[in-house]
Amino acid sequence: MRSQATAKKQKADIYTEEERVRRDSTSWTLVQGILAPIQFLVFGVSLVLIVRFMWTGEGQEAAAWSVFIKTLVLYTIMVTGAAWEKAVFGQWLFAPAFFWEDVVSFGVIALHTLYVWMWFGANANPTTCFLIALAAYASYLVNAAQFLIKFGMARSARAARSDRSNSSDDSELGVAI
Repeated sequence: MRSQATAKKQKADIYTEEERVRRDSTSWTLVQGILAPIQFLVFGVSLVLIVRFMWTGEGQEAAAWSVFIKTLVLYTIMVTGAAWEKAVFGQWLFAPAFFWEDVVSFGVIALHTLYVWMWFGANANPTTCFLIALAAYASYLVNAAQFLIKFGMARSARAARSDRSNSSDDSELGVAI
């Protein structure tokens, strides 16, 4: 009988051994690893520009274009992320291990797309557009947190596997008497 701690550690592992091998061997993992910090940097710069405009009324065009650029980076990371999911889990989106992250990602995309449509298509009030952008950015932060938590779980599971492989068989079993 396994201990509850061992069962929890195994449940926290989001990849099967085969998925882990595919994750580590696909170039999409590197692409995601490069694009994620770029997206966060673009987000940070854009957020500063939006807040500056909302606070001072200055820099409207720079803020507007920064959200557009953030949206392009978001679309890029979503398309490549879908390719990553296909390579690792065998399906383009909504793999069970990342289902809720994908659901929230679609909300993030919807808000960014709404901003672009309102800014360029509907010619809406700048304040309204930037409020939508801020909502998109808040949802992006939630989504980023989801992924960071998930990858933290994967890292913990990897450490637990390493600990188990370095320990004796008796301690790994966690036998209850």
